[in-house]
Amino acid sequence: MRFIKFNDKNIDSFLYMELADLTTTLTKNDNVKVEYRVSSYYDPLNQIIYLSHFWDNRPRQDMIHGLKSDLFLRSIGSYKHCDFKEVDRYIKQIRKMSFSSLAKQLFMLFEDTRLEELCKKERPGTKKVFATRRDLYRKYFATQLNTNIVKSVQTDALFNGVYLLLTSDNPFEEVPHINESIDLAMPFIRNKLTKVYEAKTTKDIAKICLELMDVFDDILEQDMLNTYFLLPELNYEEMDQGLTFDDLKRKSKLSNDDILKHEKDGEEDLHEEKMEMWHRETSKPTQSFLQFDMEQGSKTDLLGEGVREGDDGDQALGIVQGSAQKTSRNDYSQMEAMENKQNAHEGGEDNEYGKENKFAYPIFKDARIPSVNEQRAYEENKKLIASYQKKLKQMIQKTLEHKKNLPRNELHMGRLSKKLLKLWIDDNPRMFYKKDQESPQIDAVFSLLVDCSASMYDKMDETKLGITLFHEALKSVMVPHQIVGFWEDTNDATETSQPNYLNTVIDFQSSLRRKSGAEIMQLEPEEDNRDGFAIRHMTRRLLKRSEKQKFLLVFSDGEPAAMGYEQNGIVDTHEAVLEARKHNIEVINVFLSNGEIEEAQQRTIQNIYGKFSILVPNIEELPDVLFPLLRKLLQKSI
Repeated sequence: MRFIKFNDKNIDSFLYMELADLTTTLTKNDNVKVEYRVSSYYDPLNQIIYLSHFWDNRPRQDMIHGLKSDLFLRSIGSYKHCDFKEVDRYIKQIRKMSFSSLAKQLFMLFEDTRLEELCKKERPGTKKVFATRRDLYRKYFATQLNTNIVKSVQTDALFNGVYLLLTSDNPFEEVPHINESIDLAMPFIRNKLTKVYEAKTTKDIAKICLELMDVFDDILEQDMLNTYFLLPELNYEEMDQGLTFDDLKRKSKLSNDDILKHEKDGEEDLHEEKMEMWHRETSKPTQSFLQFDMEQGSKTDLLGEGVREGDDGDQALGIVQGSAQKTSRNDYSQMEAMENKQNAHEGGEDNEYGKENKFAYPIFKDARIPSVNEQRAYEENKKLIASYQKKLKQMIQKTLEHKKNLPRNELHMGRLSKKLLKLWIDDNPRMFYKKDQESPQIDAVFSLLVDCSASMYDKMDETKLGITLFHEALKSVMVPHQIVGFWEDTNDATETSQPNYLNTVIDFQSSLRRKSGAEIMQLEPEEDNRDGFAIRHMTRRLLKRSEKQKFLLVFSDGEPAAMGYEQNGIVDTHEAVLEARKHNIEVINVFLSNGEIEEAQQRTIQNIYGKFSILVPNIEELPDVLFPLLRKLLQKSI
């Protein structure tokens, strides 16, 4: 978790998942994602629907309706009915205009109006949501209109007035005086606004906008100051319109696109020296040779891909190639596998650990031999929790002894019962009982996952004390367990490569050894935390265990925070918890704090873990909180 958080808004994970599911339902495409931005639009290249922050800090029902209206506009309207070729053509036409911002925002406003009508026609149930959207926007633009008139921001005031006229139910609605030129052009503007509702295609909308811009170019002095609606300038030409010949060749573009002014004249230098296995365009040398992925350079007509005149040697070479046989001297069959292994850390498209973690990869660490200081510190912790550990052990032993002596009734053999009535009333009476039932074992396994993010620097010592209680108590009643610290390396993390450390200080095999435990002192605050990724790894470890009861305890002090993980981290972690619980793994969060826990923090933790979370406002009270929790879980497992 990071120290500084400039945007302290917490995402409602349940609402976010509802919107994400709604997007999948409407688009029938699992690859379309939902994210938040200042303005709402659809990115067809990356298949992302952006919802606007305009709806933040409003009454909850208005906020939900506003976000859903954005979602309906993009998933029903933009996704299905927007012609992005025409969008690209329009952007190119207005790029050199003096009022390009006004032209973009007019286009977005008009296109959204057209798409809104299509949404309501295709899905009549969306009318209520769009009514709320229009009402909130009208109030906002009415306020902006008065403000911009007072400040003499005339172009923005004109746009505000256009919105009010376009969305008005009153055909006689008037716009306040802005300036003489705009007042004279108002009849023309009103006429064009009526055409918006008659537009059938994106091309029609572009035509209306261009006609208005011809007039605005004469009556306005400066471009818009504010951005109310965003028309993104994306590289729409890259949209997949079917495979081309270059697509089939998988030919990558060079990072530069210059051409050398040189023509082949037959006097070129030919270098016949031996080529090395790597060059400066290769990030790492591999055992592969003569294999280059060129991304930089200049184009020439030298050694091009044109047709080469054949010669007599080609046929001989073809015969040799056709009759070649495998040799045993140089075997390169494993070459590809070695290269894949080497590049595995760069991430990929595998979503086994969540789609938000497709570029995250694990780095597993094992505990080293504890130092003398660590052993001393651990012995001090053992003394502090000795009373708790003793009470737990006695409680478990009494419970097991009680079950051992509890008689088993209605058996076919054993001691004869004093209740003989069944001899006459039952056809097959069971008249015997036994007291020698073997003592049951605790059929349970625990996994303790410890947040080692930097924000744990003031809580790690008390956390180690609580974990010591767990380890010693579980060890005394012979319950296998593991203790794993997790963090993400911020310095090495990039958008396509995110190393995540999983430091197993106590593993299942060593957890019951008499001298184990001092390794816990090796847990230290590190950097970021990608909780969903770590929880999924622990889930897979627990699924390999044969015990009936499986528990996963997550010790953390806040919401997830890692590279590209801040916005969707809460949702991803919640999904990881749900996946674990589907496999009958009980996931419990122990939330650590050094002061009063804010309501927003409590709501965030509840969004992730539901009611299975224990809040510890004073970290020094951690052993007192963990004692009843551990007792309850162990009693459940007997």
